[in-house]
Amino acid sequence: MFAPKPRDYSYKLNKKVKRLALKSALSSKVQNKEFIVVDEIKLEHYRTKTIVAMLHALGADKKALIVTPTIDNIVMKSANNIPGVETAAADSLNVYQILKCDRFIIAKEAVTMITEMYS
Repeated sequence: MFAPKPRDYSYKLNKKVKRLALKSALSSKVQNKEFIVVDEIKLEHYRTKTIVAMLHALGADKKALIVTPTIDNIVMKSANNIPGVETAAADSLNVYQILKCDRFIIAKEAVTMITEMYS
């Protein structure tokens, strides 16, 4: 009768609120000049060294988020060994990932996908 009962403290956000949060997170990255657009993020072989060289050339030595248009296993597995670097597809972005990174590196094609999805 007085035993502890499991409770669910979660709550659901509306789609409009989620979109607004994502837009404001992206715009804050643009305003702080942490938003880097690259022509293409493509690798032929699984090489962590090439991802490290790309990040060093872009000035993203700390935490970085690499966004590709679709799920690219070669890029994801190559960046997996680098501490502080995360990868994501354009359709699976969330606000926490965007705010957590110091540099937001994104491919041109992914930018068009995000603007079509969230505008």
